[in-house]
Amino acid sequence: MHTEETLPEIRKTLVLNAPIDKVWKAVATSGGLAAWWMDNTFQPVLGQEFILRSGQFGDSPCKVTELEPPHRLGFDWGKDWHLAFELKELENHQTEFTLIHSGWDETKVTEFGQPHSVIRGIMNGGWEKIVNQSLVHYVEA
Repeated sequence: MHTEETLPEIRKTLVLNAPIDKVWKAVATSGGLAAWWMDNTFQPVLGQEFILRSGQFGDSPCKVTELEPPHRLGFDWGKDWHLAFELKELENHQTEFTLIHSGWDETKVTEFGQPHSVIRGIMNGGWEKIVNQSLVHYVEA
């Protein structure tokens, strides 16, 4: 019998005091992503392959798999992960932003040999800070 060994996805949702077009530019352009997250060669083209330059962890290959401006962007990240950004337009020039980081599996290890279960905890805390501080500061500035 097959048992589900997948770890839950990481989800971060918050309301940004910025219009949806501004938030979309922040999460779906190379310069925007670099400003609040990490350097990259991203291009908003379905099927486009690009690199995330993750500092001491080197370059991660990625591929755009979902592109629905200005509401959803998704891409495969490294060998196992998928990252999606969902945007929902709210009243008063606000935008609800949700980050979904999936592909966690407790039977797998990262490219660096670290168990997904350990890295998921680290990334969950990292995203908390990146989304609630870096992204907020960038789009609300």
